[in-house]
Amino acid sequence: MTAVLAIESERLDEVVTAGDEVLTMYGTSIYIQKGEKMSLRDLVYGLMLRSGNDAAVVIANYLCENEEEFVKLMNEKAKEIGMTNTTFENCHGLDEETQNYSTARDMAILTKYAYQLEECRKISGTKEHTVKTEDKTYLWYNRNKLLTEYEYCTGGKNGYTPSAGKTLVTTSKKDNLEIAVVTLYDNDEYNNHRRLADYAFETYQNYLLVDKDNFSITDDNINGTAYIKESFSYPLSESETKKVKIVAGIDLSIGTGKIGTVKVTLDSKELKSIPIYLKEEEKKEGFFSRLLSRLLNR
Repeated sequence: MTAVLAIESERLDEVVTAGDEVLTMYGTSIYIQKGEKMSLRDLVYGLMLRSGNDAAVVIANYLCENEEEFVKLMNEKAKEIGMTNTTFENCHGLDEETQNYSTARDMAILTKYAYQLEECRKISGTKEHTVKTEDKTYLWYNRNKLLTEYEYCTGGKNGYTPSAGKTLVTTSKKDNLEIAVVTLYDNDEYNNHRRLADYAFETYQNYLLVDKDNFSITDDNINGTAYIKESFSYPLSESETKKVKIVAGIDLSIGTGKIGTVKVTLDSKELKSIPIYLKEEEKKEGFFSRLLSRLLNR
């Protein structure tokens, strides 16, 4: 979440000076020194590749007045993206003094959101990164072993605290299917992630269920062309494909340019609702209308 907020600040090229906050930081670090200057982007690399707790507090204190204000933004963002069982108490994740609380499901929601950010995908999928400051040169290798040991892995983040144990989030892609795997308190995290990813790729395929470029409705009450603005794909097992229903409903009383919805359900559970819009047809001018127009304009 700290990386997400840093990336969304659109300030990655700004140069940050580490302050007193690094003097009391402990745990895994990039060992940045007080007064040392580093770009915000490089701090995020240190945060994601090396679990730099010192990088986290430097980021938080740079983007906000203090860490407490930054944590407020973290919790607001968590609520915004649907993390209903998460509370952040600090920007780095250590829980000896303050209790961060979350679930595997919420971590998957956060991973899905973060993966939509191009810069986040790039950073979490980087195997090594070099940084040169006025004081020293850093060479960071990604602590996520699956990036080099599993051919489909595209990124992720590992971690550890005494109360959460070994934790790992990974993203993987095979063909057109992209997945996230989350494990908490797992002493065999890398093997389990490989097994879970293999299971997902063997069991599911990503199906294009609604195609905005190949969509049409015929209805005598519609005076124009019906269209949708988005397509919808969803991963399904072979048996689930028989349980999917796609229904387009027209309701001309909706207004605001919408004339209905396309609803996609699986076992009666709604997966997606896509608005249908109407593009009115241009009226074709007949021969006599054109002739009259010419006569009047003479």
